[in-house]
Amino acid sequence: MEFSIKQSGPEKQRSDCVVVGVYDGGKLSPSAQILDKAAKHALSDLIARGDISGKAASTLLLHKLTGIAAERVLLVGLGKASESTNKTSVDILRATFSALNNTPAKDATLYIVDEGFGKDSTWIIRQATFSAAESVYRADSLKSKPAKTAALKSVTFATLDKPAAILKSTLDQAAATAHGMDLAKTLGNLPGNVCTPTYLATKALALGKAHKSIKTTVLEEKDMQKLGMGSLLSVTQGSEQPAKLITLEYHGADKKHKPIVLVGKGITFDSGGISLKPGAEMDEMKYDMCGAASVLGTIQAIAEMGLKLNVVGVIPTCENMPNGKATKPGDIVASMSGQTIEILNTDAEGRLILCDALTYSKKFNPDTIIDIATLTGACVIALGHVASGMFSNEDKLAKELLAAGDQAHDRIWQLPLWDDYQPLLDSNFADMQNIGGRAGGTITAACFLARFTKEYRWAHLDIAGTAWKSGKEKGATGRPVPLLTQYLINRTQKS
Repeated sequence: MEFSIKQSGPEKQRSDCVVVGVYDGGKLSPSAQILDKAAKHALSDLIARGDISGKAASTLLLHKLTGIAAERVLLVGLGKASESTNKTSVDILRATFSALNNTPAKDATLYIVDEGFGKDSTWIIRQATFSAAESVYRADSLKSKPAKTAALKSVTFATLDKPAAILKSTLDQAAATAHGMDLAKTLGNLPGNVCTPTYLATKALALGKAHKSIKTTVLEEKDMQKLGMGSLLSVTQGSEQPAKLITLEYHGADKKHKPIVLVGKGITFDSGGISLKPGAEMDEMKYDMCGAASVLGTIQAIAEMGLKLNVVGVIPTCENMPNGKATKPGDIVASMSGQTIEILNTDAEGRLILCDALTYSKKFNPDTIIDIATLTGACVIALGHVASGMFSNEDKLAKELLAAGDQAHDRIWQLPLWDDYQPLLDSNFADMQNIGGRAGGTITAACFLARFTKEYRWAHLDIAGTAWKSGKEKGATGRPVPLLTQYLINRTQKS
């Protein structure tokens, strides 16, 4: 989908569909008032007859209005500006694009930036772009007869006055982010027999070829053995698929600037290993590589933006399968850091691959490291499917991520990383064990990772509840690509 922004009068705009707003109670927005005057008060008459009240997320499609250049006019209810929330604003945008996609319109012009729904214009541009891209995304490429692609191909955000330069840059960044989300969703939705560790490596290499600013490297199992990654390799022992350690180095600034490292969990299928998961919904464990997918999506997005900073993506990727060679509960392995780990549950495997990847990331002399992982079911119990869990060893970093999440409407919630929880990981036979019991499972998983991140500022995002949806709407969400890209944009602006 193509996006643009320009100044234009709604009555003169030639478009398959022009979109304007109506506030609760039937009050026309400024752009709708212009249309109403040009159409000899046709909109006012419809409101008077009760065809649309302005209730938030309501819509009414009109055809070939006299005095209007556009083929169609879509009226969208904006509700009461004084009662607007992030959720209602997103609901309005989703309803808008749902209505547009039920028409044959190939292009649409939206006069909604000036309305604002009580929100900042940049916020509206960003969320409208995400909603537009989401509305036309399809995950049926492996069907023998995929559904027809949506008719809507281009969206123009129109303003009555000359749009500010920041709106143009915001739109460019939002479009790049939406493209990154599409990549993350596509990778997440692929089945485990297609999206293997080797497949992820191939996609990472393709990103490097597509963008000169990205250098991609793929380490094989023999390379990891030489590095002493016994923890990571313990997870892949039961699989026929070879593990990979992928790095993508994005150079957008001078080499003297320390990079921000994003570490993404890439378990392309998680059976639980010897600690086998229940069969129900096990198919959704293809989504256990969504942390890796979000790193690839974010790297693609910032390369498209040309952000002036250095970022490294590190992706440990493998399968977790049971066979005669698989790691057993009670086995002890040595991590790259030299610390030994007693594996009490082979289904707590994400932390086992991440700890070696975090140690490996030190070689890049990072400014900051953020790991992203579908790590614990306990996080879903704690926060549901709305917010991702966040831990950090620095308050400043935590606040930066929280702010970026609010800006992108890809929200996170900080959980404690207190030393009080660390004794739950103590082992009689090794330096630590890989689980801490049922209580505080999300926290003890983060505490495990914290033992490998003491030398740098670090944050951990647990996206187990937000990386995909189940049920009728089953599919990857592309989160937290919006959060990560917004954080990196903010870092660029500060520097």
